[in-house]
Amino acid sequence: MNDFKPARASDIEAWADEADVVVVGFGAAGAAAAYEAGTAGADVLVLERTSAAGGAAAMSDGFIYLGGGTPEQRAAGFDDSVENMKTFLKAACGPAPDDSKIERYCDASLEHRQWLLDRGIEFLGTVFPHASGTSPIDGEGLMFTGGENAYPYNEIATPAPRGHVVQGGRPGGAVLMQVLSKAATDAGARTAYDTRSDRLIVDDAGRVCGVLASRYGETLAIRARTGVVLTAGGFIHSPEMIEQYAPSVHVTPLRLGTDGDDGSGIRMAQAAGAQVKRMDAIECALPFNAPRSLVHGILVNRFGQRFINEDTYMGRVGQNALIHQLGEAYLIVDEEHYAPNWLNIPATWVCATVAELESEIGLPSGSLNTTLAYYNEHAANGVDPVFHKQQSVLTALVGPLAAFDMRASKFIYAPFTLGGLHTLPDGEVLDLSGDPIPGLYAAGRTTSGVAAQGYCSGLSLGDSTLFGRWAGRSAAGGKQ
Repeated sequence: MNDFKPARASDIEAWADEADVVVVGFGAAGAAAAYEAGTAGADVLVLERTSAAGGAAAMSDGFIYLGGGTPEQRAAGFDDSVENMKTFLKAACGPAPDDSKIERYCDASLEHRQWLLDRGIEFLGTVFPHASGTSPIDGEGLMFTGGENAYPYNEIATPAPRGHVVQGGRPGGAVLMQVLSKAATDAGARTAYDTRSDRLIVDDAGRVCGVLASRYGETLAIRARTGVVLTAGGFIHSPEMIEQYAPSVHVTPLRLGTDGDDGSGIRMAQAAGAQVKRMDAIECALPFNAPRSLVHGILVNRFGQRFINEDTYMGRVGQNALIHQLGEAYLIVDEEHYAPNWLNIPATWVCATVAELESEIGLPSGSLNTTLAYYNEHAANGVDPVFHKQQSVLTALVGPLAAFDMRASKFIYAPFTLGGLHTLPDGEVLDLSGDPIPGLYAAGRTTSGVAAQGYCSGLSLGDSTLFGRWAGRSAAGGKQ
């Protein structure tokens, strides 16, 4: 177990380097923080444990969650407003989302879009109506990435696509990081690669004033004159923290993130008295919904019962399946709508009758037959009274039938953590009394952001870049 206890500034014999603002991590949040601190006039040093900028952001498809009536939304024929966006996110990011961050996020969405364009990011105002919601295809500019057009959210807020796809190459996250890391260094930020941050340094007054780091076996004391910004990722790759906070993830072999998502930034701050929030919250994509024809099927749990509307966001399905269904789910489709999954995963069972399929899967006797009979009866009348699947994908399922084994031990579940340090919207890290820790700021997956127990694809990049900007400004301390 690493020792995350803060070092005392009075014990530091020599500083290896110093800057006004020291940023820990050069992913999306770190790049945005470094840029803003640099343009505010601060001397900025970014500490990155790997040999290049990027982090988990560079691995992503490059959705950035923006709305409120962007030019791209209008070009695609969708009306949106800041209030409509707020209404949706407060419902979709719950229960108990961070309202203050959602308010700030939505209010700043149009300005943040322009900030991204000014740095060199490009978007398109096009939507492909039958896209899978999994990964963008050429020419696609906007995507529904949170179930905005599915029940219950289509009855809570006017549906509008807000997943703005970064253009210029695939994956879009790599393009984003190339642009933002260059913007940060062009703004004067210095970089120290292959440098792992291990502990914070505090002075006698309790102010965070630096970072104790290591590079090639050498311990380095880095002084921060105005602030330290922690943007070191989440904790999906920390078995100890997963066991403590989100043990449901243990049943999935895949972890969505980099080796740097080991929770070290969170633990460094905790050791300095920081408060954490929503540490049990996770997102889990379950990429079952491509080709689109598969959405005509039904998802059932270990009791042979449906548990969600199949046409909603795959992250909402995955989270429900992993947490509430204990990672046990099966997708039932008929011959008319069957196709191998987009990852080329074929059906596990194919049977002539419902009874045979039920037996092959090992579901309780009569359970699947009862579920299908009820579903088919109402689907024939164009209604789904329990889960309200849209009519366009609501069809009765008749034999022969196939089933995909979507248990977590057999199918692809892609989880990552949403909880982290409790911060104010401007990046201040709060202590256990709810007061800001002097000199300490954070953004990105190191923090508990806009999402609580609900998520939409694109919120991580949007949350990281926007709140990263504000954390960088705060850490700069108003330098000009």
